[in-house]
Amino acid sequence: MKIEQIYTGCLAQGAYYIESNGEVAIIDPLRETQQYVDRANKENAKIKYIFETHFHADFVSGHVDLAKKTGATIVFGPGAETSYEAYIAQDNETFKIGNVTIKVLHTPGHTLESSTFLLIDENGNDHAIFSGDTLFLGDVGRPDLAIKSDLTKEDLAAMLYDSLRHKIMPLADDLIVYPAHGAGSACGKSMSKETVGILGEQKRTNYALREDMTKEEFVNEVLEGIAPPPQYFAKNAMMNKSGYDSFEAILQKGDVALSPKDFEAIANQEDALVLDVRTQKDFVDGHIPNSIFIGINGGFAPWVGALITDLKQPILLIAPEGKEKETVTRLSRVGYDNTLGYLDGGLDAWKASGGDIETIESISADEFASRFKNQNVATLDVRKDGEYQSEHLDGANVQHFALDYINDNMNAIDKSKTYYAHCAGGYRSVIAASILKARGFDVIDIAGGFGALKKTDLPMTDFVCPSTL
Repeated sequence: MKIEQIYTGCLAQGAYYIESNGEVAIIDPLRETQQYVDRANKENAKIKYIFETHFHADFVSGHVDLAKKTGATIVFGPGAETSYEAYIAQDNETFKIGNVTIKVLHTPGHTLESSTFLLIDENGNDHAIFSGDTLFLGDVGRPDLAIKSDLTKEDLAAMLYDSLRHKIMPLADDLIVYPAHGAGSACGKSMSKETVGILGEQKRTNYALREDMTKEEFVNEVLEGIAPPPQYFAKNAMMNKSGYDSFEAILQKGDVALSPKDFEAIANQEDALVLDVRTQKDFVDGHIPNSIFIGINGGFAPWVGALITDLKQPILLIAPEGKEKETVTRLSRVGYDNTLGYLDGGLDAWKASGGDIETIESISADEFASRFKNQNVATLDVRKDGEYQSEHLDGANVQHFALDYINDNMNAIDKSKTYYAHCAGGYRSVIAASILKARGFDVIDIAGGFGALKKTDLPMTDFVCPSTL
């Protein structure tokens, strides 16, 4: 028996490859599926099943493409409804993969069809659970993503409580826990940075598995502090239910080099968004007018999903050389399938062709401190709510909203003002500055963000430990 976790850091997502005696099961595959086919071919094995723990909301799974490529059967838990051929398992149903068995444990709560897959080894012993978004290390899945007219998030939280107590907690302490996500995912609140754990350790340390916890206490605690889900979550979940275009077709359309002339023509004809994925310093120093910055080296795909509201938005790329294919791939992972190409030669080619270039003014924290003391400076803090509440710059002209919700806050800011924007370290504030600048606002970036501001003598609110918020 072979188990391999295939972890993708930018999504904080774990897919799984399980092989036994020439047969393979894939759990929660990524959009680009050739890697699983290649792994199976290397082992001279055949992919037999594709197990989906639930309809994922934070990424587009590769189950449909992989089934077409391999003839493998897609398996969902009880109650799932799809627009493509899939096998809907019953609770406690088992599936053979070589000499091992996978048992379906229906664990609704995160979503109604959510299931945990129990792996039983060659000797008939329980070996591991693939817990999807039902159980994370240090947390559990948010229960507010599958609300229907006759169900509330409280109803789903109550289901999750029962699933954990009746299906997960009775299992042996020595079982390995393979979750679908780790720290950084928006599918939970306080996940561990670890990506593999032991069930007994979770029973001892995970707040949601306390033996003396009542259902009412669980519901209150699991819902406390959950921010609204990013706008793309429901759209990705629908793609996972209904199907999608093949990844190879998306890549063929998007991984196309364009001359500056063709790039500009397509931008105008298609009303395309110019997305610059270089570093924030590169963007600050020079960029195409009205382009938007979301750097490939940050939390790229989730930020694209949070900020670009239309999955069908035509996109043109400014990417570091050699990163073009990766960028198209990472866009497709969250359902942005309408990339039309990238600028061949990057910004140097654009400059050489006579194209216009703009910059963003970026100042040091010390220079900002001087202006803050001597001018009526409007400051915009785009960190998350918890970051802001724990400590922030103290002043009458300090305004805050999280970058995630910038599109909802355009009416809260004034085009007659110059805003000094900061986040924690500089990545998010440049994203915010690019969006605001493209919409006609005057924005200056504070280099180094709040980390740099704290080293000045500017007034700050009293620090509040995030665990007490």
